[in-house]
Amino acid sequence: MKAFIREFKEFAVRGNVVDLAVGVIIGGAFGKIVTSIVNDIIMPPIGLLLGGVNFGELIIPLKNGNHIHTLSEAKETGAPVIAIGQFINTMLDFVIVAFCIFLLVKGINWLKREEKETPKPEKTTKECPYCLSEIPIAATRCSHCTSVLDAQPEHG
Repeated sequence: MKAFIREFKEFAVRGNVVDLAVGVIIGGAFGKIVTSIVNDIIMPPIGLLLGGVNFGELIIPLKNGNHIHTLSEAKETGAPVIAIGQFINTMLDFVIVAFCIFLLVKGINWLKREEKETPKPEKTTKECPYCLSEIPIAATRCSHCTSVLDAQPEHG
């Protein structure tokens, strides 16, 4: 039992597990913000432009005899409806979150590309082929083993 608890503790405090937990928590909070933006800021003006419709309450009744006009009425009476307004809100949530993730990944890729394009400093030393010591690149004789090196010094 002690080995099991120790193994679980090692798993739970491992870096990638903690990172995943933080990501899920931040993602959940971000999802709530996006849902609020869609429901409270974007959809009310669109509903107003469409004749004062509350998009969250927009439904398609499945029975012809029903005189139900909102999702709230359908829930109260138990009438079968398609909650098209809720679906549209959820789709907008998804598009906004997907766009934000796209921008985040694009930014990370841009930073990585800049990292790769950074020029490497020019080499100032080379390795002696006889004793494997580091010597200046223009040296024609090794300062460690005194071996004579190429007559033409390497550059580059």
